[in-house]
Amino acid sequence: MGTYTDLPSVKTWYEAEGTGDPLVLLHGGFCTADTWGAQRADLAAAYRVYLPERRAHGHTPDVEGPLTYQDMADDTAAFVEKIVGGPVHLVGWSDGGVVALLLSLTRPDLVRKVVVIGANFLPGPECFVEPGMLDTMTADGEDLDFFRQLYEAVTPDGPGHWPVVARKIIDMWRTQPRISTADLARVSAPTLVMVGDDDMMTLEHTNALYSALPRASLAVVPGASHLVPLEKPALVNRLILDHLAQDTVETMMPVRRAPSRKRA
Repeated sequence: MGTYTDLPSVKTWYEAEGTGDPLVLLHGGFCTADTWGAQRADLAAAYRVYLPERRAHGHTPDVEGPLTYQDMADDTAAFVEKIVGGPVHLVGWSDGGVVALLLSLTRPDLVRKVVVIGANFLPGPECFVEPGMLDTMTADGEDLDFFRQLYEAVTPDGPGHWPVVARKIIDMWRTQPRISTADLARVSAPTLVMVGDDDMMTLEHTNALYSALPRASLAVVPGASHLVPLEKPALVNRLILDHLAQDTVETMMPVRRAPSRKRA
């Protein structure tokens, strides 16, 4: 069962389970904590897992004004400070990955290691395989019907608020995030960049993200889409746990990680 905590900007719903070092799971856009169902048991067997639902998602209410990734990163920082009280590992899927990247930049003191899955650092039209997909996405369209049902089942704002939230999220995707590669180069946390080989994001964009992060590893999961945590849960869980457990990345024939070479 979940509960609410009062953060400075929004009353936030979260769930928690397991024991060990703290690990925060950050869900994707339009999603809820339930979308981590294929990961929870494996991760909670090794970590104390926290699953907050961001503003305008799931049980957490909407707020006045537009949605921004930075506001959600600030909410997450406030959540970590209040509920956990110290640095955490972050696993972020899609929009949650963007939030994890921003939190790693703005509050490195709260971040230990990071996994980002299907994440982007530029707005959707600049990195999607199909740049025009947002032009046909509407609150009452079939492509959002699954997410509408998720939202209407639990939102404290009432089912009638769905068109407002849908519009806000789509507008955010059109213009955000906008993180420079110079900013990404300042992320100090070891980061696993994971993506399906048929993701919404182009592989070129994912590679640019990986290349810009100074302490990154890359996992392209074969036969998988943007929903890779649901499609290949055993593999995804193993990759997450391996990344969080290892102190350093050591290979027998390093090239990018060779001591004498600086990554671009």
